[in-house]
Amino acid sequence: MLEDGTCFPGKVFGYMGKNQGEVVFNTGMTGYQEVLTDPSYCGQIVVMTYPLIGNYGVNLEDKESVKSHVRGFVVREKSMFYENYRANESVEEFLAFNKIVGLEGVDTRALTKHLRSKGTMRGIITTAYELGKVEFDPFLHDQVDQVTTKEVHRYENPGGKRLAVLDMGIKSSIIKGLLAKGFALDVYPAWTSIEELEKDNPDGIFLSNGPGDPKDAANAIAVVQHFLGKKPICGICLGHQIIGLALGADTYKMKFGHRGLNHPVKDLQTDRVYITSQNHGYAIDENTLGPDLFVSHRNLNDQTVEGISHKTLPVLSVQYHPEASPGPADSMYLFDDFYTLIEGVEHAEKR
Repeated sequence: MLEDGTCFPGKVFGYMGKNQGEVVFNTGMTGYQEVLTDPSYCGQIVVMTYPLIGNYGVNLEDKESVKSHVRGFVVREKSMFYENYRANESVEEFLAFNKIVGLEGVDTRALTKHLRSKGTMRGIITTAYELGKVEFDPFLHDQVDQVTTKEVHRYENPGGKRLAVLDMGIKSSIIKGLLAKGFALDVYPAWTSIEELEKDNPDGIFLSNGPGDPKDAANAIAVVQHFLGKKPICGICLGHQIIGLALGADTYKMKFGHRGLNHPVKDLQTDRVYITSQNHGYAIDENTLGPDLFVSHRNLNDQTVEGISHKTLPVLSVQYHPEASPGPADSMYLFDDFYTLIEGVEHAEKR
């Protein structure tokens, strides 16, 4: 049941219980395992618009984090069986082990159209006889604290530029993508102090994806403001929004967000269009960008800001996920651009 009173009946599977959260929909035809393990979905009930879910099971290699933070999983039809030599368990087994309430048999097309019309709202999966007793919890504001690492993790890459990565809920594929591009990584908790980052003296600062309202990430905003002009800075998704806030722009909550594998984004500097993977409910308000910032990428569906850069300082960020390609890894060039940006700054300093 949604907070406006609309009910969508179904049958519980996975974890036999009840739960509530912010109800969002994902338009991807594949990738349900990545969705279930992406920390950016912390506190949310995810509705999959593709009708059949679970036909290739769940494997150990494609998890985006060690733990799922999804509150609920709604599908039209779950597959009774899976065929995949890489799979280790079914979706139902995964949900049961991670205590995620699943709901099948739901008219997900009608539910998605309702969310598109009315906007994202809170919802609860519960039994019919308890519907009259429902009390909705307020929206969460501590999601980053729930998903960030609790200690520093260091990834060596001999000869590579070293990044200080603020973990706001980082996906494992981002870590793999950065390592593949030659970076060495120090992954820090989201609350890491400026003094500790200064002491470690990285070559660049990287802000990851993550859940929640970017305005709640006060420490990360302060980190960006402190290192602005001192170190090259890059951000993805929530990190992109945090960079915008740190540079004086404003953000807003979107009506129903972007979540899926099929969002066209235009790189305004090259005029190339990429089909991107996205997962966000907030965006940067283009009207609040200062004169030193420019829009580098734009969503072709709704014209929202998908990337910003600074005219004079080494800063770049994108809203979409370059590491999560729905097909060819075309968008991974962002990591190459950031590596080149760091090299250019170091070369200029030596001169």
